[in-house]
Amino acid sequence: MTINRVVFIVLDSVGIGHMHDAAEYGDVGANTIGNIAKAVGGLHVPNLEKLGLGRIAPVAGVSATIDPIGCYGKMAEQSAGKDTTNGHWEMMGVKLDKPLPVYPDGFPADLMAEFERRIGRKTIGNKPASGTEILVELGPEHVRTGQPIVYTSADSVFQIAAHEEVIPLEELYKMCEIARELLVGEHAVGRVIARPFVGTEGNYKRTANRHDYSRDFGRTVLNGMDEKGLPVVGIGKIYDIYGGSGVNGKVPTEGNMDGMDKTIEQMKMVERGLIFTNLVDFDALYGHRNDPQGFAQAIVDFDARLTEVFDLLKNDDLLILSADHGCDPTHPGTDHTREYVPLLVYGHKLQQGVDLGTRQTFGDIGETLAEIFGVTGTGLGESFLSSIKNQ
Repeated sequence: MTINRVVFIVLDSVGIGHMHDAAEYGDVGANTIGNIAKAVGGLHVPNLEKLGLGRIAPVAGVSATIDPIGCYGKMAEQSAGKDTTNGHWEMMGVKLDKPLPVYPDGFPADLMAEFERRIGRKTIGNKPASGTEILVELGPEHVRTGQPIVYTSADSVFQIAAHEEVIPLEELYKMCEIARELLVGEHAVGRVIARPFVGTEGNYKRTANRHDYSRDFGRTVLNGMDEKGLPVVGIGKIYDIYGGSGVNGKVPTEGNMDGMDKTIEQMKMVERGLIFTNLVDFDALYGHRNDPQGFAQAIVDFDARLTEVFDLLKNDDLLILSADHGCDPTHPGTDHTREYVPLLVYGHKLQQGVDLGTRQTFGDIGETLAEIFGVTGTGLGESFLSSIKNQ
């Protein structure tokens, strides 16, 4: 059979057990979905269960004995680090040999001084923070002083938040361009992000005018698909992660459920090509905030929405579910965790119950997409298409 459309959903940070090199990252014992399931007395996720989740690794509440309708396995990351950028780029065929720089204590004073000199304003913040919480904390001071809020996260990002009525968008974007010029060499972060917001104190709201200035790490499978004229629709932060390279459709979202709404909308409109979704709430709202109960509920809520996805899958469709790293909310600290990620694959006319094993790189997804759509892969990884197709 011919596969004409792939729906690929990344459950951001839903790892499935520490990798062989986890000791190098201080992550021995991390197991995002496994430890969450233990913490809440078991997960009830019937759709993930029937796809084969329980066959990958023990997950409390998820059967390992039923005959799955999907194919299942897990993937190891070859790239150094445990960042959103590293994971997503490797999925599409690019291995990053060095971890991207992160700033748990904020950016260096000399770097910030030069940034402030170039933009002609002092800044506030300069620390890791939630994008919503930082507005509650520093939004009023920003509005009063006109000083932009600079912050980071567990990812390799330099983020600048500014109220649209205090600093015009054009000026905010120029600040980001200046930051991108400065952030090179040892400080070459994955993304510089403009984070404009509006509203009044106690009711600040980020707007859709976000803009990312991403590093370009080279050619991916997405570029080949784009050049061939195939739709590549990025839902959530997918477009931003790749700096738009190879992604010809951009659909922003507000949270997991909106991400699923948008995915389902695109499945009703896009006839072929790739629908590529990132669901960020697992990571941003629950992993980094050490909230296993909230994380568990988010997984359950996602599982319920899979019924709609199954109903919309056509006979020539392929569904892929995976993750980009771990973020175990039960593990010490609030950082990402170095973990294997699950791989669940399903199509109405594809093989069922195939154990895809432990894949040696996230790049196996990219090579599979390359084979499906007849484009040149990057050579990172091996396609699993022959294992899942009915001959």
